[in-house]
Amino acid sequence: MEMPKSVAPDSRARLRTAVTWADRHRLRDYAEVGQKLLFQRIVIYSSAILLTGIYYDWATAGWYFAAITFCETFDTLSFRSVIRRRSLSPRVFRAQMLRLYVGTILSATTISMFCISIAILQGTETGHFFPLFLLVSASIFAAMNNHHFHVVLGMRLLIYVSAILFIPIRDVWVVRPPLSSEIWMNLFTVLFVLGFIFELARSFLVGYSAHLESRSALEAEHKRTLAAYEAKTRFLATVSHELRTPLTSIKGALDMINAGVLGQAPEKMQRLLDMAGRNSDRLGDLVGDLLFLQSSDAGRVVLNKERLDLGVLAQDAVEQTLPYAQRLGVTIEVEAAPDLFWIDGDKKRIEQVILNLLSNAAKFSKNAGNVHVSLAKTDTHVQLFVRDEGIGIPQGAEEKIFEEFFQIDSQDDRQFEGTGLGLSISKRIVEAHGGHISFDSEIGAGTTFCMAIRAAAPQD
Repeated sequence: MEMPKSVAPDSRARLRTAVTWADRHRLRDYAEVGQKLLFQRIVIYSSAILLTGIYYDWATAGWYFAAITFCETFDTLSFRSVIRRRSLSPRVFRAQMLRLYVGTILSATTISMFCISIAILQGTETGHFFPLFLLVSASIFAAMNNHHFHVVLGMRLLIYVSAILFIPIRDVWVVRPPLSSEIWMNLFTVLFVLGFIFELARSFLVGYSAHLESRSALEAEHKRTLAAYEAKTRFLATVSHELRTPLTSIKGALDMINAGVLGQAPEKMQRLLDMAGRNSDRLGDLVGDLLFLQSSDAGRVVLNKERLDLGVLAQDAVEQTLPYAQRLGVTIEVEAAPDLFWIDGDKKRIEQVILNLLSNAAKFSKNAGNVHVSLAKTDTHVQLFVRDEGIGIPQGAEEKIFEEFFQIDSQDDRQFEGTGLGLSISKRIVEAHGGHISFDSEIGAGTTFCMAIRAAAPQD
């Protein structure tokens, strides 16, 4: 019986790809950390070599200065090679890892031999504080910054720990002191410090592995979010455009019928035709809002700016809103003198903002309520205020009031109609003009919205 040939190799290939992805991130992180710490290493090694020359032997200091310079140059070239590559093939990755292993062995061995040479120059009666301090510091430095690869960290710590143990063990071997001697105490102290180093290395290894897993999960979630966002954008664009074509035909036909172009409609049908006309207008506005949101999310909002008299624009918007307000039993008062409040803006978009604010104010006002529109001017901005005497904005909704599709009354049998897009679109339009929109509200007493846009010089 033939065994399936594709399952096992594909599974192994996926595993290799996953491991390679993680290792590539580890390698890049390791190279970036190594590159950032180059200056620190140079200062530490130069200081140690200078002290060695002053207090012990300049020949030894000079020899190890050349050896450490070679190791740092080799490591720096390896790090730059990794960082400059945008992608790493498996072959190149293996070559980079080999260079990493070679650099680790060379640098750790050089530092260890340097410290052992200092200890030999000191003799057996000093306690070897200086070379042991250098080796312990190098081990801690490795545990903190070389935790990306278990093998690399293990190789470096193995070399350092061997050197740390060699120094006190050599003293014991050469002197052969009694157990009460401080030479033995130095050895026991070294063993204690090694336990601390191993625990530190383990802690950084575990922490980095957890960080890498979180990073992988975050990147995967980011990709899913981008895919969902792109799907939503394409869906909105497609649906909006597909709706606009038949809706334009329906609206055009209804407008012609209601205007009497095809003859007077029967009285029994007129109410239904008027209702159909109003609802086709609402659908047209909704499609336009969806298209604007899609363009705004994609950063493609185009503004046809011109010099505008905001007082005239506010009066025109109030006149357009009056029939809607009268059906709700709401009156609108306006204080907007012409030739005083000038801005640079897109007339259609600014008018859309004012209409949104007015319709919201009328919709949420109580029966026989009043909506007041006024304008003011500061040193830099023109402000438009729309104040109503409606239900107000409840606590907890302040941060959500400008979100898409948010509605104060979101129940299935809600009292107030609307899509929840008006304020979100208004905010985007005002911010695209470099302005801002805010509100002040009191439950049961009403709400005041303020649109502020930078003032412009009067038009000649």
